Amino acid sequence: MNINTGQIFSITNEQEFNDLALKIFLYQAENCDIYRQYISYLKVTPSEIKNYNDIPFLPISFFKSHSVISSNKPVEIAFSSSGTTGQITSKHLVQDLSIYEKSYNKAFELFYGKADDYCVLALLPSYLEREGSSLIYMVDDLLKQSAHPKSGYFLHNHEELYQTLGELKSSKQKTILIGVTYALLDFTAQYQIDFPELTVMETGGMKGKRKEMVRAELHQLLCAAFGVKSIHSEYGMTELLSQGYSKGNGVFECPPWMKILLRDTSDPLTILSTSHTTGGINVIDLANINSCSFIATQDLGKIYGENRFEIMGRFDNADVRGCNLLVQ
Repeated sequence: MNINTGQIFSITNEQEFNDLALKIFLYQAENCDIYRQYISYLKVTPSEIKNYNDIPFLPISFFKSHSVISSNKPVEIAFSSSGTTGQITSKHLVQDLSIYEKSYNKAFELFYGKADDYCVLALLPSYLEREGSSLIYMVDDLLKQSAHPKSGYFLHNHEELYQTLGELKSSKQKTILIGVTYALLDFTAQYQIDFPELTVMETGGMKGKRKEMVRAELHQLLCAAFGVKSIHSEYGMTELLSQGYSKGNGVFECPPWMKILLRDTSDPLTILSTSHTTGGINVIDLANINSCSFIATQDLGKIYGENRFEIMGRFDNADVRGCNLLVQ
């Protein structure tokens, strides 16, 4: 396909996004077997699609049952979702890791600046204790880029994390703490610190370790425990090579090569045009160039203007998974 990945990460306006989305759609409609079959069942003629709003979105469940790939390149890594024993997990077969690396690095820099300006602390026990986590791959790289001597993972050693936070606060070091929700709560049950300059980013999900909480209550607890004004969040999942970020109040923003649309909950093939309405979350991730860029997730949400969105929960009977599961 005649698409340079540089085109994906240099999008600056709606027209450029639409043009590239249509180009990638035509390529994937022809080269991704399961997507091609899905489109044919819908009786959609790809060449007739002129706007990304009209592109069919592949149900995310196909990442559990099929190989979703659009290229003949060898697979460099297979990212897998978390799941309880006996549960079928999603697999994202990544054929070009450099695209994932460009995506998370450019998005992190867009929202937070250079990773080497930070001390990066990671409290991600459930991710570290399994293989195939795309989040761990990203955090590993951020830790290497940070190169701060205190950067690193804290599995269950909460006392060491507390002491490290105290030292970083005293030295006025720019610091980001990335943690899975239940582990952050476990830490704050034992330790509290007043570190207003700290960026606390929760990656969502209790992983079956704790009862799910309303987001506002959770963030209020974490704000009080860390002495910060807001809790940041990451919206990402195994099936995506891009992430959205929230700097507070659970409202996420996307990088320019990623877009969120809402579908009607009673008619999944209809895209909602009204803001502030709850619908199913559809994601366009142009970084998914070698798999499928057009995915209908099992999340429910609202859209607030250009590329800003909120996750409200999940569809009933949807699998509990690693993306942000907090219910408003």
